[in-house]
Parts: sequence; structure tokens; C-alpha cells
Amino acid sequence: MNKALLLDRDGIINHDLAYVHKVADFSFTDHIFSLCQQAKALDYFIIVVTNQAGIARGLYTEQAVRELHQWMIAEFKKADIDIQKAYYCPHHPEHGGLQYQHNCLCRKPMPGMLLQAKREFDLDMSQSVMIGDRESDVKAALAAKVNRRILVKSDYTQADNLDDTAATEIVECLSEIKF
Repeated sequence: MNKALLLDRDGIINHDLAYVHKVADFSFTDHIFSLCQQAKALDYFIIVVTNQAGIARGLYTEQAVRELHQWMIAEFKKADIDIQKAYYCPHHPEHGGLQYQHNCLCRKPMPGMLLQAKREFDLDMSQSVMIGDRESDVKAALAAKVNRRILVKSDYTQADNLDDTAATEIVECLSEIKF
């Protein structure tokens, strides 16, 4: 079995500027490449799991997300980092009409994307790590039985009661995370 570094996208890989879907608006966060280099050196697969409600809201298309992810993966490749796959959930419980409006199993905090990655890449979730900036990220990881669940503080966590978090670690920034 393999182990994985599971990464939320907006707020972890790129600065969260709300509904980022164009290369021109995409800005990598500090330390994301060095963090992924650490994981790669320890034979972690690197997998992205991201909610993309902007699709259901009609702000951009699935094609726009796929193109952005292709570009993002190519940028990581330039730094000698392989992203095995970027999963995204296009759904929203309140927006999107018949095609996208429903409570699915892939939208975090549900574990669908993580469980799909587990199946596709033969992952040992007990040896894997999830990093996100929202409680929904760590709840999805908990439901998928990921033992190490890291919450990076953000504007979203300020509203949450971190005493009740499902995270096993809380950090201020990516540079605090060690493997």
C-alpha cells in the first residue's frame, strides 16, 4: 500500500482569493513546494482534493477547473514534484440546478474524494496526511480514516471553535509542518 499527502487546494496550494479558476488569478502559497519536496522524499503520493462550488454557482466551468489543474500540475512538475491527481467536487447543496445541486458524497466534509483516491492509488490512509484550512477538510479526512489531519489557520478557522476540531495538529503556516 501507498501513503499520500492529501492537499486541499484553495488556501493550501494557492492563496484563496475566492473562486480561483484562471491561471492569472492563481498564486502559490509560501512553502507549498518545499512541503511537497519533503513528502516526495519520503515516498508520499501527492493528491489534491478540492471543493469547487463555483461550478455549481455558475461562476466557471468544469473545463476551466481541469485546465487550471493541468497548468498547476505542470508547475509542480517544473519543481520536480509529481501530483498524482487533482480531484474536485463541482456540487453544492443549494446551487446548480439539476446537474450540480445535491448533497453528494464527494463534497467535503464527506470523504468521497479521499476514498476514491484510496481506491485508485491503493492508499493506506493510516499512513497518509491531510492538510486543509477548513474544518470540512479535516472532517473528510477523519471520515476517510486519515490519522494525521493538519489544519492550517485561516480566515475560515477564526469562526470555528478550534477546541472541537477533528484536526490532530493546528499550524499557523505550512512551514511548521514536518514529516
